[in-house]
Amino acid sequence: MKREHRLHYIIKEGILDTFHVWKEELKNVFKDNGVMIFFFLVPLVYPVLYTVIYNKEVVHKAKMVVVDPCDTYLSREFIRRVNATADVQVVGVVADMEVAKQMVDKKEAYGILLFPSDFSKDMHEGRQATVSLYSDMSSLLFYKAFLLSATEVSLNLGKEWNACNRPASTEQLQQITVNPIPYESVTLFNTQNGFASFLLPAILVLVIQQTLVLGIGMLGGTTRERNRFRSLVPMDRHYEGTLRVVLGKALAYIVLYVPVCFWALAVVPRLFTLPQVGFPTTVVLFVLPYLFACIFFSMTLSGFMTSRESPMLVFVFTSVVFLFLSGVSWPKEAIPPFWNAFAYLIPSTPGIQGFIRINTSGATLHEVAHAYRTLWIQAGVYFITACLVYRYQLIRNRRIIEKKYHSLKWAREGRKTV
Repeated sequence: MKREHRLHYIIKEGILDTFHVWKEELKNVFKDNGVMIFFFLVPLVYPVLYTVIYNKEVVHKAKMVVVDPCDTYLSREFIRRVNATADVQVVGVVADMEVAKQMVDKKEAYGILLFPSDFSKDMHEGRQATVSLYSDMSSLLFYKAFLLSATEVSLNLGKEWNACNRPASTEQLQQITVNPIPYESVTLFNTQNGFASFLLPAILVLVIQQTLVLGIGMLGGTTRERNRFRSLVPMDRHYEGTLRVVLGKALAYIVLYVPVCFWALAVVPRLFTLPQVGFPTTVVLFVLPYLFACIFFSMTLSGFMTSRESPMLVFVFTSVVFLFLSGVSWPKEAIPPFWNAFAYLIPSTPGIQGFIRINTSGATLHEVAHAYRTLWIQAGVYFITACLVYRYQLIRNRRIIEKKYHSLKWAREGRKTV
């Protein structure tokens, strides 16, 4: 056979085998109810469920009990102002901390504001007074409501008390004494300072990665369980080339996850009016390398999944960790250098950072160039590691076939000798 014809035959066979692997992988997905749940039901329901829970954005009238052994005009004024805020409702004022704890245990209140007995005395004598706040951490929204309300009241009351003790000659000087540097706090891109607008875009991006890890890992674990030789790749002539296996499987996952990404990143935010100020073209161009990186990352991990249940352990123990490492719920500047470096091995880290800047803050690709380049590098690196994992499995299959062939050959030769 001429070299040109042989090359043409190899290319044609490779393309046909790639689409054969793609077709078989799609069949495996739709035959497996567990994989169907992780690929379709979880991405469909999970974003909606989370958004419904937190779509109120902020908590109003969070119940608080006050412990006030001081019982003076200043403490009562502090309590009145806290109760007047939109976020807090004072449900009781008691003199004993144990009574307040019992109310929190019975869920009659979710926070405690504690005044020291010498609160008013310290204020009158010019010493710094302390007010302690305790919160039920079953919901961070309660803590946020209590903290912001108490802080705002303490700042305003402190300014007024300072001005009262240092009277000025004119009203203008009095105002300067109370508020020397006027300021106004405006939260860009999250004007209502809401929890859903802040955290949910990050969760939506993370859901794509984690469901891919679960689904692809479960497919890999199932293949090994059903294969008598515990191999990730079936012994079939269509699965003899590393590239055709990796590309065929990846193509199947891409086809399945394009609508999933559209639903999670475009439809769900629009349904619940989450911030969406980025250009759709920019979002698509950014999500593309993220999807590639997540797929090849999951395919690499699937090489280490020995059973169907193994991906569940990965999901449970990594989801919260990956969210913290992304730098959204905890500032990345406060993360130790080792974990900051480790975070960039995970596609969700640059994916979350870049998507939030584009979709929530209206950034361009140039403004998220670092995250964009990181995703393409991750996609390339994990493509190579996925090829290495499947290459090892193919070599292992060939050795098994060779052993079977030689054992059969020796058995036949032994029978002939006898």
